[in-house]
Order: sequence, then structure tokens, then C-alpha cells
Amino acid sequence: MAKKNKIMLVTGATDGIGRATALELARRGALVILHGRSLEKLEQTQEEIAAQVPGALLDIAQADLASLEQVRGLALEVEARFDRLDVLIHNAGVFLKERQLSVDGFELTLAVNHLAPFLLTWELLPLLEESAARVVTVSSVAHRRGKIDFDDLNAEKSYDGYRAYAQSKLANILFANQLAALGQGKFTSNSLHPGVVTTKLLKAGFDTTGVSTEQGAATSVYLATSPEVAKVTGKYFAESRPAPVVPQALDLETQQRLWKISETWTGWKDEP
Repeated sequence: MAKKNKIMLVTGATDGIGRATALELARRGALVILHGRSLEKLEQTQEEIAAQVPGALLDIAQADLASLEQVRGLALEVEARFDRLDVLIHNAGVFLKERQLSVDGFELTLAVNHLAPFLLTWELLPLLEESAARVVTVSSVAHRRGKIDFDDLNAEKSYDGYRAYAQSKLANILFANQLAALGQGKFTSNSLHPGVVTTKLLKAGFDTTGVSTEQGAATSVYLATSPEVAKVTGKYFAESRPAPVVPQALDLETQQRLWKISETWTGWKDEP
């Protein structure tokens, strides 16, 4: 592999936006690490992309992001097999109509959509800093209806699927912004709205359809590859352009409080 081939990890790469993102990055010559929960689906996706992109540089990494132990294992696997990581795309996400718990006891939407990206980033931090990497977090316009409810962050008092999803997408932006502040001069961190995209998540959560997955992948690919945003950090994008966010997404107190709780819940710090 030549030095010019960027190494990029895409979580949730076996379906929807993640798969379309991985395919386009492979077309652009990156070595793409495909992440997924199912080894069978990973191998199938790898074969399908290889058939569409002759000479594609592809690898696979299996982990269930609902398990903090498996998130750590994913990071260790990447660190063991690669000496750098140029782009980390947090794409994997879930929408759940009924409250479920992760193996670690956290509300599953928050666990997969927020805690997993948080922990994976921190476990991969040495590689990201070494590579002056780009961290790209897929949020959603749904963040506009979200609220970080510190009195019921784990949805133990009440649960609504959309509220949990919107909270997790707002958490994505808060995470990306705090990461940008901590990574100044070392790596970049941005978040994005992919559009209303026809995916399994959209069907399950909203029973509707939208634009193609290729269109949904466009902003992720832009943030991962465009020289125009090589030094841009701490921004939220839609349709490959900076876009406005709700006030709570820019609230530093909320941002830092959520960060400290996330450190505690993922085992990075002992106290919130």
C-alpha cells in the first residue's frame, strides 16, 4: 500500500449511508476499513464493493457497538493492524421504538449513537493525533427537537423513541464540538446532517422514504476528503455546507457536562 492511500474507518458500513460512504471512499483510492456487527454481512459488503471497484483496498472489522468491551476491542484491532488512521467516520446508528438496554445497562439508542463513538474515538486517539486525522460524526436534523435531559439521560423515568433518537443526535454535535476544542492543531472534528435518506433506520423510525443513500453519503465523503475542509473543525454541515444548529448544541456548559458523564459511563474517569 502506497503512502498516498488514506486509511479510513467507517462504522456501520454494511448498510445504507455507511455502505454508500465506504463505496465512494474506495472509488477515491482510500483503504477503507468496513465496520459492522455481522461478519457475514461484512464479508458480503467487502465482496460487493470489490466487484464494483476493481483493485479496491478494503479491510473489515467486526464489533457490536452496543458493547463497550467490543468497542474497545475494535479500537485495539485497528491499532494492532494499522500504523495510522487518517479518517474516522462515526456513521453507525439506531432508532428504537421501545426502550432497550445495552449489555452495560445503558439505554441502547444513547449507547450506540453516542457512547460508542465517544469511546472509540478516545481509544483511537493516538492514531488520530499521529495522522492529523479527520473525525466525522453523522448527526441529524433531528437534533433540533432533541434535549439533553440530565435528569433522565438513561430514559429510566420515561421513554419515547423519537425523543431518545433526537437526544442522541444532539449529543453527537456536542461530542464533535468538544472533541474539536480538545483536538485543536492535532486533528479535526465535524458533524453533519446526511439528509432525509432512504435507509432501514428511516423506515423503522419514521415509516417514510427520502433521497438515495449515495446522496446521503455525499457530506460524509466531502468532510472526509475535500481539501476545502482540511483545517475546518467544530462545525456542523448539511449538503456539504456549514449549517445552523439549535442553541443547546453550542452551549459549553451542556457540552462539558455531557463529556464528563460520558467519561464516567464509558470508564474513562471514575467520577462525573
